[in-house]
Amino acid sequence: MLNVIFLMLSIVLLTENKVYAGDHVPWHSPLDGSESRIQHMLMAEDPQLNPITTSFGSVCFVQIVGVCTEELRAAQHWNGPGVIELLRSISIAGGPWLVTDMRRGESLFETGPSLQEKVDSGIESEGSNLSGVNSKCSWEEPGENDRDNLYDKDGFDDDDDDERGHISIIESEQIKATLSRGLHTDLPRPIADFSRPRSRKGSFDSTESSDAPTELLRTRTLEYVHLKFNLEAASLLPLALRGRLRHGRHFTFMSATNDSAITLVSPSVNGSIADEEHPFASHGLWLQVLLADDFIEEMCIDLQELSSPGELLLPKTYRWPERRLCITILPDEA
Repeated sequence: MLNVIFLMLSIVLLTENKVYAGDHVPWHSPLDGSESRIQHMLMAEDPQLNPITTSFGSVCFVQIVGVCTEELRAAQHWNGPGVIELLRSISIAGGPWLVTDMRRGESLFETGPSLQEKVDSGIESEGSNLSGVNSKCSWEEPGENDRDNLYDKDGFDDDDDDERGHISIIESEQIKATLSRGLHTDLPRPIADFSRPRSRKGSFDSTESSDAPTELLRTRTLEYVHLKFNLEAASLLPLALRGRLRHGRHFTFMSATNDSAITLVSPSVNGSIADEEHPFASHGLWLQVLLADDFIEEMCIDLQELSSPGELLLPKTYRWPERRLCITILPDEA
């Protein structure tokens, strides 16, 4: 466990990311190097050490809490503080002091099956705090010759992302900084308003700020859009719709392979470059897709199977011709 703490410290120092109570850290490996199910971390306010004020500023103590994959997923789909409180309520899962027992063999939801209902209810009533992920995704505007095929064929060959031109270094840093400032807001504030209550370098390997003028990125509207996700990213689409857009928020998929990004926007989000008349708009390689309320409900139904993809035959394309949108799901290894 000490090795994990030292590695976390190194990551914080190298990336200048700050760790806050409520954050989650996917680790995908037993924290003590054993065969334990405790393979991820949630961050919580230390139950014993209160914040202090020093001559250098205030200091808040954050406790690392080891969790199972199911508990990490609940924190991602709902929110970290909510799951922390559930862990406090079960003594063998942490109890009031949030003590991590690496020998714990059951998840929170196996110990208390009714707790899953609390998570599901929380997602429905409060939505999700997860506002963006680093993923394998891409987007394109099909040409006129491709549109008929787009809505007739059952699948697509994955396009080479390198065929699209890359923006300049300055433009790249600007869009990354913009995403960094905008993705961590949990309230339905305007996309264009990137002021945030706390300074923080985001995920997505981005810089905190950029002096590049916004005019460097050309904004344009699109008639048709084809979105592509690998299965891992696609499994979060129901969450994005149900836990974010239904609650008047936005959700962003940031490409792990290039500088492109896809932001799904609900009509109540202010400041989007997309609107009801032009639901597809791009700013450089950043695409915004505005989904009408009735379309959100339609997509929730159509994409529900992605929550538990199981035996889903890939690639698979979901088409909404009247909306001029289609989404292709590709295997993770594609």
